[in-house]
Amino acid sequence: MTNKTEHPGMGTTAVWGGEKGPFWERSTQVPVVSSVSFGYTDMEKWMAVGQGRAPGHIYSRNTNPTVRVFEDKVRLLEGAESAVSFASGMAAISNVLFCLLSPGDRMVSIKDSYGGTNRLFTEFMPRFNIDVALCDTTDHDKIEASVAAGCRLLYLESPTNPTLKVVDIERLVRVAHSHNAVVVVDNTFATPINQQPLSLGADLVLHSATKFLGGHADVLGGVVCGGKDLVDRIYHFREITGAALEPTAAYQLLRSLKTLHLRVRAQNQNALAIATFLDGHPEVEAVFYPGLKNGEGHEIAVQQMSGFGGVLSFQVKGGMQRVKKLLPLLKYAHRAANLGAVETIAGPPAMTSHVECTAEERAAMGIPESLIRYSVGIEDVDDLITDLDQALEQTVGS
Repeated sequence: MTNKTEHPGMGTTAVWGGEKGPFWERSTQVPVVSSVSFGYTDMEKWMAVGQGRAPGHIYSRNTNPTVRVFEDKVRLLEGAESAVSFASGMAAISNVLFCLLSPGDRMVSIKDSYGGTNRLFTEFMPRFNIDVALCDTTDHDKIEASVAAGCRLLYLESPTNPTLKVVDIERLVRVAHSHNAVVVVDNTFATPINQQPLSLGADLVLHSATKFLGGHADVLGGVVCGGKDLVDRIYHFREITGAALEPTAAYQLLRSLKTLHLRVRAQNQNALAIATFLDGHPEVEAVFYPGLKNGEGHEIAVQQMSGFGGVLSFQVKGGMQRVKKLLPLLKYAHRAANLGAVETIAGPPAMTSHVECTAEERAAMGIPESLIRYSVGIEDVDDLITDLDQALEQTVGS
């Protein structure tokens, strides 16, 4: 009989993963180690730790005990060899790109990625003579052709923010690896509970830990997981550029991760019920959610996801003018630029995910101005549906 304790489930890993202990004064919880530096009386041991020949810490910009436990927990959830954390999700993304790409390189990605990521592609990478080819997100043939034309790195996001498009990770990994390209997947929307890109062949998976991993809208962070060789390179880049995760933030993320599987399970169920309700509402033009059987990308999502996530988006009749009237009527939703929290959060991409972009740029990415991104919380789903229904009914004809 297989020893189940050697391969615990995701819920058990979320609670116990990385927490080897015993910790300071035999505490059962991971302590916040806020010290910047770590002292040694043994000069040889100090040197060994500093050179990476012995375990330990010397300076918290490099490594920190609290931060290390957070990294290890996410590493185990993603089934990775190694992990490195960052001060924010965008710090994680930018460090990966600037670490692995050099002037003259060419990378391939998709058009409707998160707005901050897209800004890196269109504004910053070209300044460093890095060519970025952006393909239609669901046209896998064109993505494959673009990779075949020359590619150092393939950057994917699935499901995408905010239109919830799904890309076939395993298929695109095969073509990328046949051309010696590194594959990076932003797994923020899915979380490791619903999707594990490394098991589909990706080289690196990253998260804005601010979102579902944190889950309470009160802490910033980012994390990258993957093979040790690649992560070591990214860690070295981060320790020099300095975008380190702060120990208190790591502690908050650790506390939140212990309920990740419970929160995501509830958000999966709520989001599917709400997407189904909206899909049949006469005042809604379109609903974007990979869990809908009639939705684009559903078949791929079924193959590579165990749950469809806690974010959906929908387009109402009446355009932006109606959106401006509808959103303030919601009783159970923050109007804010965030997602993945225990409370529901709603807002148009023009003010949230793609505020950095112009209306023309959003249109080119296939993002309607009247789209509402709706990050579902863990509230009672009947209350959320009733709330949406009353706001839609009050704005009929707007």
